[in-house]
Amino acid sequence: MNSGGLSPARLKRMHDVLAGYAERGELPGFVALVSRRGEEHVLCVGYKRDTIFRIASMTKPVVAVAACILVEEGVIRLDDPIDELVPELANLKVLRTLDAAITDTVPANRSITIRDLLTFTLGTGFIFAEAGTYPIQDALADSPLNDRRKLTPDEYLRALSQFPLMRQPGAAWLYNTGSEILAILVGRASGLSFGEFLKQRIFKPLEMKDTGFWVPKAKVRRLPTAYMPSSDGLKVEDDAQGGAYVSPPALESGGGGLVGTVDDFHAFARMLLRHGAVDSTRILARPTVEAMTTDQLSPAQKAASPWNATYWENHGWGWGVGVVTRRFEGSSTPGQYGWNGGYGTTWRSDPREDLIAILMTQVGMTGPEGPAIFRDFRTLAYAAIDD
Repeated sequence: MNSGGLSPARLKRMHDVLAGYAERGELPGFVALVSRRGEEHVLCVGYKRDTIFRIASMTKPVVAVAACILVEEGVIRLDDPIDELVPELANLKVLRTLDAAITDTVPANRSITIRDLLTFTLGTGFIFAEAGTYPIQDALADSPLNDRRKLTPDEYLRALSQFPLMRQPGAAWLYNTGSEILAILVGRASGLSFGEFLKQRIFKPLEMKDTGFWVPKAKVRRLPTAYMPSSDGLKVEDDAQGGAYVSPPALESGGGGLVGTVDDFHAFARMLLRHGAVDSTRILARPTVEAMTTDQLSPAQKAASPWNATYWENHGWGWGVGVVTRRFEGSSTPGQYGWNGGYGTTWRSDPREDLIAILMTQVGMTGPEGPAIFRDFRTLAYAAIDD
C-alpha cells in the first residue's frame, strides 16, 4: 500500500480494462486520472497527458463556481429575480401542460431567480424524448437555439424569449438551460465577457492554462478529433483541425463550451475537494462549496422532472453538479459529486474518500446515463482503494 491508499496492482488492472475499449475500436484512447490524499495516478492510451479535450457539460460546475463568486461578493443574490440582469426573460408565459401547443399558456407564478438557474428549476431546459413527443421540443429543435455557438449572448436570450417556459419556476428540474443563462448573467453582472471572468477569477488563480472556449492555433495539434459511435464504427463529430473549437465562438456556452486538459480539471476539482482553496489560493469559502455540493432539490421537483426517474432514486442536484444521496454500488459513496460531458468525459469527487476520478475520451455519449466505460472507470477507481 502507498501513501495515497491506492493499490498499484489494481491501478494496473484499471489500465488493462480501459485499454480494452481502445483495442476493440470503441474509442481512440483515453486519459484517466485518479488522485487520493494528494497522490495522483495518470493513465494514458492513445492520447497524451496534455491532450486538450472538449469537456462539454463538465463546464456546468465551472459556471456554478463563477456565479457563487459573485454571490459571495454581494454582486448578486441567490433569491433575486434575474429580471434586471436578464430582462429578455422577464414576464414569460408558461405552458399549460408540457404536451400543450406552444400558444397554450398561463402566466408565470413568479420570476426566475438565480437559485433557479443554479438548481435547474427555472422552468425550461432539455427534454430527453423522441422527436415529436412534445410540440415545444420540436419548436426548440427548429429554432436558432439548436446551434447556440453561433449566437451572441444577446441573440441567444432573444431567441429563448420567444418560447414559453415548460414548467412554473421552481416546479421541476430541467437540464442544461440554466447554465447557459447563468453564464450570460455572470458576464453582465461582472462587466466582463464570461470567458474573461473565468480567466481572471478561476483559470489563472488555479493555473488552468489550457482551459477556455476555443483552442488557439499554437495548441491545435493537442486537440483530438471528436467522434460519435455508430453501427459502422466511430464517425467524426467534430474535426480536430477545422472544427467548431479552433476559433472563438459567438456564445461562450455555460452549458458545455469549455475545452481543457485532465490536469486543468484536476486543479478545479482539487479546489472544490479542499473546500474552495488550493494551497494559498482561495476561490470560494467552505460553506459555499458545501452548499454547492449538497442536494438542493425537493422530492416534488425530482418527481416532476422528465429526466430518467431511476437517477433520482440515488442522486440529487446541487449547484451545477450531480450528488449521490444513497449508496447503491461500491463506487457511490453518499456525498460524492460530479458530472459527465457529452463528448465523452466524466468526473467524480468523493470527500469521504478524499478521492478524485477524471476520465477523458472524445467519443460522444448517446444517452444521459453515459457509456459503459464511465461505469467501469468508477468501479475500478474505487476497487483500487487499499485501506
